[in-house]
Amino acid sequence: MLAELDLRAARLARDFPILAQPTSRGKRLAYLDSAASSQKPQAVIDALVHYYTHDNANIHRGVYELAERATAAFEAAREKVARFVNAGEAAEIIWTRNTTEGINLVSFTWGLQNLRPGDAILTTQLEHHSNLVPWQLLAAKTGAELRFIEVDPGGHLRLDDLEAKLRGTKLVALSHVSNTLGTIVPLEIIVPAAHAAGAVVLVDGAQSAPHFPVDVRALDVDFFAASGHKMCGPTGIGFLYGKRALLEAAPPFLTGGDMIRQVAYEDTSFNEIPWKFEAGTSNIADAVALGTAVDYLESVGMAWVAEHERALTAYALGRLAELESRGLTIYGPPERDQRSGVISFNFADIHAHDLATILDTEGVCVRAGHHCTMPLMEKMGWPATARASFYLYNTEQDIDQLLEALQKAATIFHLK
Repeated sequence: MLAELDLRAARLARDFPILAQPTSRGKRLAYLDSAASSQKPQAVIDALVHYYTHDNANIHRGVYELAERATAAFEAAREKVARFVNAGEAAEIIWTRNTTEGINLVSFTWGLQNLRPGDAILTTQLEHHSNLVPWQLLAAKTGAELRFIEVDPGGHLRLDDLEAKLRGTKLVALSHVSNTLGTIVPLEIIVPAAHAAGAVVLVDGAQSAPHFPVDVRALDVDFFAASGHKMCGPTGIGFLYGKRALLEAAPPFLTGGDMIRQVAYEDTSFNEIPWKFEAGTSNIADAVALGTAVDYLESVGMAWVAEHERALTAYALGRLAELESRGLTIYGPPERDQRSGVISFNFADIHAHDLATILDTEGVCVRAGHHCTMPLMEKMGWPATARASFYLYNTEQDIDQLLEALQKAATIFHLK
């Protein structure tokens, strides 16, 4: 089965022109940093060029043909994203720059409107700074208490006291998948418990939407944010899903053109959703290209993407285990069905940044550092880790190249 999956991944890799280029040292490029940002297929690159070449005009304003084409392409992309995550309707999809902006939108609108002293915000110790800092600031502004679901040494969330932590909680904000440990968070347990306690649930889907099927209605989440650049789309575009009733009740985030219905010198009435949250000229071209990225992912099949990444992660864990006797330590859940295609590790006493630099000389791209999860790193006692992350275009050859590069590092540092 892995051989069949690997063969298709190798064919898909040919859709991504950047992967065909060698490094400056003449090495084959093994890109293992898709948790940070994915590569782009030629179809997405072409969509950007086509828009600017043939359809470039401002949207929602012009009555001429070019503007109508741009508007139609822009709104068609919204429809595609709505279908991709199974939103109830396209109006529940708000364009943002990225996951971070989507989370901040909720904090500055729904959060400031609804949280008061005595309320609580519940998040987890796994969170990316983007799903932590906004809630720290919101708690400071509103007087709400910030609480945390703890994480154990294996990267699992401790849910034994979930009921107690949900008492008085008005908002639960958590990642679907940890960008550092690869932990897949059990939303099927947390979301119903949160709703039973009267809380609204926001999910950071930056590491889930690109990698396996997401159904926001089946998950019953209230808000779900994701980034286009991690799912084969351009940078500078993302989306926020929100249930219609919550979006309609929330005040605008930014104000200006396009988000208004009627403006007088004395007062203003606002547009309906989704445009109420999209002030000014939107990132039209990148939204259109994200729609093309969704088309591409759907043509591949998200179930296939998930199956391929599970198999490749299992292969990578097996190969990395060969170096455990030389001091390599892998972090995250040992249960392979509870983790995504993200593997953080350290190799003996080699600092993660030094290790990543050596791997780079062999054409292997991994991330090194705290991965925007400094509190988690401090809790675990790690100054940094190296992180390899996989996507639909990665193959066994990439993993083998990673192992060869790690063996070179072992030689350089005289590891036995």
